[in-house]
Amino acid sequence: MKKAVVIFSGGIDSICTCLYLKSKYELYGISFSYGQRAKKEIKIAKSFSKILSLKEHKILDISFMKNLYGKTNVLTSSQDKIPQKFDYSIVVPIRNAIFLSIATAWAFTLNASLVAYGAHKGDKNYPDCRPSFSKKIEYAFNEGEIDGIKLGIRKKISIWSPYRKGLTKSDLLKKGSQSLGNKIFKTWSCYENKKFHCGVCESCNNRKTAFVKSGIVDKTKYMN
Repeated sequence: MKKAVVIFSGGIDSICTCLYLKSKYELYGISFSYGQRAKKEIKIAKSFSKILSLKEHKILDISFMKNLYGKTNVLTSSQDKIPQKFDYSIVVPIRNAIFLSIATAWAFTLNASLVAYGAHKGDKNYPDCRPSFSKKIEYAFNEGEIDGIKLGIRKKISIWSPYRKGLTKSDLLKKGSQSLGNKIFKTWSCYENKKFHCGVCESCNNRKTAFVKSGIVDKTKYMN
């Protein structure tokens, strides 16, 4: 079976991305501790890596990024309040480029042919989620290993995302609900690091909206 490396956060998007790929690929998950407020997502990712029977799951500490980011965004800097709807303060500069670079390095060594991340159509406000970005970085990665690819030492890498396939968050949620049942409510979307989802941050609100659009009763525990 072909191999795929999936950037795996423990949220709806990445977990359901795995479910879309699971029948065709042997899945290797990679999670990043980059200094984010929502440290709980790493714990959730670890739990779901077992539920989804990932071939391997790596958790990488790149928390030094928090110092580099400084006050440029609210997901790594705790000084500002997280907004309830999209604001550019939520954007972590080229976060997906960093994640994809590391994931692709692993993919090349595994002789994998696919690297996936959970960007979907609702992520249009995030530059490094758009298909135009993923297509260009895919080209750059393959160009960076072009000699190995020509020699047959490496496989050419494709960058896959739900966005590139025209899928929305509610599309992902339907797939996840069919496969996981009530376990889907154990995924973690919140930007905060509390016992339950805060229920008011932009990501929690997107989660609520996706459940409504998918027609699935939301059993997630929210604080608000």
